[in-house]
Amino acid sequence: MDLWLDNQSGMQDTLSSVVARVSAAFSGLYNSFLGQTLSQARLNAIASYDQSNELFKAFLSAEMMYSCALWSDSEGGVRGDLEDGPRFGDLEAAQLRKIRHVLTKARVKPGHRILEFGSGWGGLAIEAARTFGCEVDTLTLSMEQKTLAEERIRAAGLEGRVRVHLLDYREIPAEFEKAFDAFVSIEMLEHVGSKHYNTYFKLVDFALKSHGATAVVSASTFPESRFTGYQAEDFMRRYMWPNSCLPSATALIIAAQTGSCNRFTLESVENHAAHYPRTLREWGRRLDRNLAQDAIVKDYPALRERAEYEAFKRKWHYLFAYAGAGFAKGYITCHMLTFIRPNDTPGRCD
Repeated sequence: MDLWLDNQSGMQDTLSSVVARVSAAFSGLYNSFLGQTLSQARLNAIASYDQSNELFKAFLSAEMMYSCALWSDSEGGVRGDLEDGPRFGDLEAAQLRKIRHVLTKARVKPGHRILEFGSGWGGLAIEAARTFGCEVDTLTLSMEQKTLAEERIRAAGLEGRVRVHLLDYREIPAEFEKAFDAFVSIEMLEHVGSKHYNTYFKLVDFALKSHGATAVVSASTFPESRFTGYQAEDFMRRYMWPNSCLPSATALIIAAQTGSCNRFTLESVENHAAHYPRTLREWGRRLDRNLAQDAIVKDYPALRERAEYEAFKRKWHYLFAYAGAGFAKGYITCHMLTFIRPNDTPGRCD
């Protein structure tokens, strides 16, 4: 992957063909216009996340955040695993730091109500309720995620504080209007599609209170020079996240203003790309250490064959290497954007 990215222009000229270019254009147009209809979005979620929960338990940390961690000097920084070796608990610490950073940027307080698009397995929602004293309504299209998230919420004794909805963000109910103090969404925007960015932020504006509310969104992104709304099929869109579309930070900022009719003020922009390669390396190590063929066969009967099982693992390792190289070389980025309401301030300053 490093070799390809370092020599990308020459490799493209060598390997591209008329057929490949036409195919890429067709898949890009399909992804843009048809990839994220309500029905297709549910199918995409099934393909991406209604896989075995045992698979995700094998490589994710204890809170099961499937997104970029934030590394500090406590874990040796973004290269600590390479320079000092991986240590037990480092990934958990870095993921907890990320969750708390997001909630702190969202300016949440005890009693606040949070809306989350993209539940995952409930990691952020549980921490928001347990440590920050908030109530959370969180949305997912994955039945597997909803089932396990609710189990984890019950185990934490937070049933009355966290509600998991099997719901597309475009179908939020009328009673959500101006009901929330904060909005968070961690690496869900990749599944929205450029055609729907304005609608996404229109609904965030609809749900947030008119004053004192904050929105924090995070996504894997393309640099502005590489962003297009017509993104062709590649390994990740074919095998991991069908019809996904990486935004750019600028595209999201423009959509936030358009969708909200300028009722958001951009408060901060952060690029966490340097933190992703280590996150992906940690996932790869845990996959090797924890994934058991017997445990996963019940969800993937074809993996009884050893060759099929090894090919399945290689697909995930290829994903981790493919994405890790992309972040490390600046081919893709990872932005977190924070928006506040007009005339609000991030904190008291007088």
